[in-house]
Amino acid sequence: MLTAAGALSLLPACGQIGGQGRITLAHTLDENHPVHLAMVRFREELTRLSSNTLAVEIFPNGQLGTERELVELAQIGAISMTKVSSLSLENFSPDMGVYSIPYLFESAEHQYRVLDGDVGREVLQTLDAVLLKGMGYYDAGARSFYMTDGPVNTPDDIRGKTVRVLSSEALVKTIETFGGAAAPIAFGELYAALQQGVVDGAENNPPSMITARHYEVAKFYSLDEHVSAPDVVVMSKGKWDSLSEQEQVWVQEAMDASAVYQRELWQKASDDALTELEANGVQINRPDKAPFREAVADLRATFNGTRVGDLATRVEAAAGGV
Repeated sequence: MLTAAGALSLLPACGQIGGQGRITLAHTLDENHPVHLAMVRFREELTRLSSNTLAVEIFPNGQLGTERELVELAQIGAISMTKVSSLSLENFSPDMGVYSIPYLFESAEHQYRVLDGDVGREVLQTLDAVLLKGMGYYDAGARSFYMTDGPVNTPDDIRGKTVRVLSSEALVKTIETFGGAAAPIAFGELYAALQQGVVDGAENNPPSMITARHYEVAKFYSLDEHVSAPDVVVMSKGKWDSLSEQEQVWVQEAMDASAVYQRELWQKASDDALTELEANGVQINRPDKAPFREAVADLRATFNGTRVGDLATRVEAAAGGV
């Protein structure tokens, strides 16, 4: 993979292509992932809405850098848009940390209600202060443990193990609460880390385990579903501000349509991924979540009285549709 600085040489220096306005959209996933397919839908919708006056170029597979590097490139306007996990965005906006609290959402419907509501919009708006425009959320499912040496049936099965995580304070503390050691490793380096025993396991959703081929080196997948952190699509604030009001409307409408489409794709992709994992010899188990919830109760209490804790209270209040 090219370094982020070297990858910039792949991008045209100007903001126009043949008279069209140009939007560059980069991400780290492959072309079969629901995120990429949703971004293709974004491009199609924006082409239609703008009558082909705005062109979108998509750079998948980490061509232009890691997730963090892509966010930094967006901040300086070197690329227009990217997708980043809310877990990683904690390092840019602390409010994003609310989505890292373990067992925060009761269901996918509860999560959608929050993301599409006041809390979701409020958290997106905090990104303005770090030169990013929060455009919307993609579904990233629930994160569960996959290990190289055995299943995770209880939190004690994490004790003494090294688990790869994204760079999220709450996620790191969750692993430590279970008695493990958290290792923030770039996603592109994780296959080798699992293969070489640098880490004992990782945690992610089923489609990502498939597309990264981690099932080849981690044969035990335990659906404890400890965190349901969404993906966030962000745009360079400078790029957003450079668009006309009408162009901004088109871009947001295209993004909204893309998010709806991505959610439709996600559930099928997740179900298909579990089937494919089993076909490739992965042992899938569904542990009782009660011991995991109990293990993180004190961790969740540490957020009481904080901004993130206040947001979490509002999230929990939305569980019943209030």
